[in-house]
This record gives sequence, C-alpha cells and structure tokens, in this order.
Amino acid sequence: MPRVAIYTRVSTEDQAKEGFSLAAQKQRLEAYCDAQGWEIADYYIDEGHSGRNTRRPAYHRMMEERDRWDILLVMKMDRIHRNSKNFMIMMENLEKWGKKFTSMNESLDTSNAVGRFVVDIIQRIAQLESEQIGERTYMGMRQKAESGQGLLGFRVPFGYRLREGVLHIDEDEAQVVRSIFNQYLSGQTMEMIAWGLNRSGVTTRTENDWTVWSIGRILHNPVYAGYLRWEDLVIPSDHIPVVDAGTFNQVQLEISRRVRNPKHAKPKLLPERCKKERPDD
Repeated sequence: MPRVAIYTRVSTEDQAKEGFSLAAQKQRLEAYCDAQGWEIADYYIDEGHSGRNTRRPAYHRMMEERDRWDILLVMKMDRIHRNSKNFMIMMENLEKWGKKFTSMNESLDTSNAVGRFVVDIIQRIAQLESEQIGERTYMGMRQKAESGQGLLGFRVPFGYRLREGVLHIDEDEAQVVRSIFNQYLSGQTMEMIAWGLNRSGVTTRTENDWTVWSIGRILHNPVYAGYLRWEDLVIPSDHIPVVDAGTFNQVQLEISRRVRNPKHAKPKLLPERCKKERPDD
C-alpha cells in the first residue's frame, strides 16, 4: 500500500476564506487517500508561509523524511509552490528519489511525460498569477505612498511612538535625537556621539549600545524633519517633527562635506516647510 505525505499550506486569512483553510485541505485529502486506498504516513502543515519560496519548516521536514512516504499529495499545485523554478527542482528531486507527486484538484499523474508537461504549464500559470498579484500590491503601495496616505512597511523610529496609526513624539527619546543632531553640527563625529551616549548610559530602544551605524540612521532619516521615506520617495507627513527641515539639511550638507570620496557626496535635501508646533510648545 502506497504511503502518502499530505502537505497543506495557508499564507493569509483570505485563503482560509476561499476554502483553502488547513482543516478543509486536510479533510478533503484524507477522503482522497481513503478513496485511493492509500496509507497516510504523516501530515506536513505550514501555516502563515508563502509558496513563493522554500523557507517553510514543514516543507523541509517532509523532504528530510522522504524515506517514510512514497507519494507527496497536495490539494492544489499552488499549495506546494508558487515559483516554477522551485517546483521543477522539487520534481527533479522526487524523480531522483523514486517518489511521485499528486495534486488532487488537477488530477495529475507525473509518472509520464505528458503529465509532467501539464504540471509544468500549470505551475507557470500559477507563478504568473502570483507575480501579477505582487505587482498590483506594489503599485497600490506606491500610489498610497505618493498620496501620503498612511505608513507603509514602517518601523517606528527612535524618538516616536505609534498610536492609532499616527506618529507621536516620545519626548525622552526625542531629546536624545535633538542632541545627536546638535552635536554633529557642533563638529563631533558619529563615533564621538555614540561613545558619549554609551558612556552616559543612554541606550537605544532595544537597550543596545549606540554605534556609528545607528547614529547615521538617525541623522539620515527625514522622519525627524516631518517627512516619510518609501523607496525613492520622500513625502511630507502630518506628524510633528523633532527637528526642523533647516537643521536636517544642514546635517546632510555637513555629512556630505566630511565624505572623503566626492562621488558619495550627494546630500538629499528637504524643502523647508512652516514650523509645526510640538505638543509642549
């Protein structure tokens, strides 16, 4: 009796709503195995993982335990892979190991050339659909960024806290940020500023020591002057700045002046805007 590895995957809540929930996949695949007279060797379940790559714990465990099963069974081809190259690599490995692949919905048999050809075509269509979804998502995010509507893929920087989707100044951290800008304009290097903060016992938000890299991130981040950056876009925002745009631009010019290689001396300056009041003004 053939031994079957049942593989199920969901990556989003939307898939669960469309009938791809883990429970629904498991129930239908069990019924399929029962109808075929197959023995279920084990269940391999990846929840919250994309099919565009192979960084999935259950997927890897299934391949490592290949001696336990003869057939890899999925409900639909895109449950196992959404990338044609990764799918074909898997198929080559299965053939080398003497294993078979079965997709219940597509009723595919990979034991012959026609079946393998059809699998390849369907997988390429699945990859096309996945890439189109990614392109539409990217375009939507870019349009949202260009219109200044909300935060996209945003890590709340030191000096701010996020409440109800809006950046609010954390005054204790903001004082450190202002000090960093002022010290740099007074002639101190990033190394000196980091050393001074560490010596004073001031840590980053994650309670780590300051480094040249962390100081540089603050000095280059336009969020402190009231702007948001997304890829190549710098967009005016409604949040309260920690420093004014003039101070931010002076720092960018000073950083550029200190750069040894002239090719890297290209400061990105911000247009100066009307000063916004801080909550404590």
